[in-house]
Amino acid sequence: MKFLVIVNPKSGKQKALYILEKIRPIFESNGISLLIVKTKYQGNAKQRLQTMDLSTINSILVLGGDGTLNEVVNGMLNRNDNIKLPIGVIPVGSGNSFSSDLKMFDPIQAAKKISLLNTEHIDVLQLEMNHEMNFAINLVGWGLVKDVGARAEKLRLLGPIRYTFASIIEIFLSKGRKTELVVDGKKSIGMYTFIIGCNSIHVGNGMKMAPHAKLNDGLLDLVVVDGNISKFRLLSVMPQLFTGSHIKEKEVEYLQVKSFSIFSTEDEILNIDGELTGTTPIKVSVKEKEIEIFI
Repeated sequence: MKFLVIVNPKSGKQKALYILEKIRPIFESNGISLLIVKTKYQGNAKQRLQTMDLSTINSILVLGGDGTLNEVVNGMLNRNDNIKLPIGVIPVGSGNSFSSDLKMFDPIQAAKKISLLNTEHIDVLQLEMNHEMNFAINLVGWGLVKDVGARAEKLRLLGPIRYTFASIIEIFLSKGRKTELVVDGKKSIGMYTFIIGCNSIHVGNGMKMAPHAKLNDGLLDLVVVDGNISKFRLLSVMPQLFTGSHIKEKEVEYLQVKSFSIFSTEDEILNIDGELTGTTPIKVSVKEKEIEIFI
């Protein structure tokens, strides 16, 4: 059996290659050989997965963060030959939201679980924007969640705690924005602080944005925060993200839906799986049990 290993050398404060050497014996002792591909730039993983010969590969192993995993999924789902291989994730990034849903918090533990070769099929989010089709595995966020992501990127040297600092800073700078939101065909226009559609429970570093989300339920969990919420209320709600209790607050609407669309007054950058990419307008829908992952 052969695994294609996609390694982002810059992930986890550039510890990905060190972690690879730590987990290599686990796979080799189980009769799994590893073909190593190191990414060289952003978008390289998607490019490689979309075009390389996979005829001798049985599965894919990702050593990187959520952004690297997103590239692998998009590359595979945009192949001309429709090959879909099982994907395993070794958490070495700074957020690792997807791995948190799989309860794979440690690289060694994750490698041991993956080597057992147990899999299940999960949903992905299908994104229609700018006349292109893309995919997400964790989240699509607009408004404050995008602003926090942008601020966190500038604070990358702080490590995982940067998400907390970024949230506090952006809350003080935040203001509601007028936009058109369409949920399962029902349109509303209003002021919103942020809108985020989740496939997984976790976002950022341990935040339970969508506490009722399941990776294979055929639904996406939509969190909509009122644009008229005060900064003080936002600050008081923020700690609740780590327990999931924020969804009980009156300014927060929590829905489980099949699709949603955002039409903002201007084209605005989005937070897609922790990366700042794409713009509104966007339509997000569930593509059920589209990929196979190791659990």
